[in-house]
Amino acid sequence: MLLTDARRDARTGPHGELIPLARQDRGRWDRAAIAEGVRLVEATLRPGSVGPYQVQAAIAALHDEASHVDETDWPQIQALYGVLERIAPGPIVTLNRAVALAMVDGPHAGLALLATVEDKLSGHYRLAAVRGHLLEMAGDRGGALTQLRAAADGTRSRAEQAFLLTEIARLASVRSAP
Repeated sequence: MLLTDARRDARTGPHGELIPLARQDRGRWDRAAIAEGVRLVEATLRPGSVGPYQVQAAIAALHDEASHVDETDWPQIQALYGVLERIAPGPIVTLNRAVALAMVDGPHAGLALLATVEDKLSGHYRLAAVRGHLLEMAGDRGGALTQLRAAADGTRSRAEQAFLLTEIARLASVRSAP
């Protein structure tokens, strides 16, 4: 929780709008809290005694330790999601692993993994949001727009809906540019 809270000030803009992790101003992250969180994670990661909370904290630590989004250790995050999937399986864990897989092996690999949880997450806005993100990465703006619209329609969170509508507007403007 300390590692997640360390990013709190950068998570929203001046009007309460959501700022995704990749676009956050990492200079606003609490580096002292991150250092303490990493120390705590390292102290709890012992062979044979790792549980889902330690793995989730290790994933957060890897995100927090990257001084720039391009320095994120995606292969390690992907591996940790694989561990998490083994010890605490669930479709949301697989959804998150699909993002990490896409960052390592490309968006088509992530989309293929998403297909394995489609029946469990059918109609869930997060599935549509992640699929939209990966389709955009793959260059399929039309498919991305369709999925992001479905995600915006499916969420009950006004902040998430506003973010998704902003992403839709951004993608639509890129699509219509000459």
